[in-house]
Amino acid sequence: MRLSLSVIFLVTSAHFAAAEVSVERGEYLVRGPAGCGNCHTPQTPNGPDMDNELGGFIVEKSAAMEAWAVNITPGSRVADWSDAELAKAIREGIRPDGSVIGPPMPIGLYRGLSDDDLHSIVAFIRTVPASDNVTPFSTYSFPLPPAYGPPIESISAPERGVSVEYGAYLAGPVAHCLECHTPLGDKGPKFDTHLGAGGFEFHGPWGKSVSSNLTPHEDGLAGYSDAEVKAMITKGVRPDGSRMMPPMGYHHYAAMTEDDLNAVVLYLRQMPPLPDAK
Repeated sequence: MRLSLSVIFLVTSAHFAAAEVSVERGEYLVRGPAGCGNCHTPQTPNGPDMDNELGGFIVEKSAAMEAWAVNITPGSRVADWSDAELAKAIREGIRPDGSVIGPPMPIGLYRGLSDDDLHSIVAFIRTVPASDNVTPFSTYSFPLPPAYGPPIESISAPERGVSVEYGAYLAGPVAHCLECHTPLGDKGPKFDTHLGAGGFEFHGPWGKSVSSNLTPHEDGLAGYSDAEVKAMITKGVRPDGSRMMPPMGYHHYAAMTEDDLNAVVLYLRQMPPLPDAK
């Protein structure tokens, strides 16, 4: 059974004001599957600098872009934004001044974040200790779109549980696995034709890494057990003991509940099998 992204993200008529906000849920998402700190927390040779959590970090420097995941703590310009403005920036990629947030922020998938989860994330971010780290704006060698789609009124998530639907929500809008593991085309990730086929390149202090195929093809996960897949997601270790490369946020995914991991693996197993992207 193939579930398209447009079917997975269920739109409702409720308003943001009706969102069930939980700081605890927001903490779980930010420090767990959403992995916000994987980009927004400064990285050191010994791992993330948790004394400067979400204080901003450069995440990509190439001919195409110098991309910064900016300081989003209460010590940054974000402190002057309303909760609704911060939520819009996260889910729609639009700042209060109307400017557009560029890649690698996965706005195409974040547009599917539910009201409850989005506002819980905002509520938790407001509790993080303020950082005075100054981060510049990103620069790009290509024009950004005026918007990533029409304004979003309200979205609900599938019911939590070990299901394909909820696994798709976690692998898509929450953990954005599909953003990094889908090859990039002229207009963004090739979700329609190469969903999860790998081939996305990342450049950092480690050199160049290329995302793997997540589909149940022989080029992807077909030869791995569920336990082996979960170990690669949460520990960055292959069955032969070799280490996987950054920038995947293994320590964030290690904080996921067993049910959430099982839901993600269940979803990956039913994706259309595709060969490695060429």
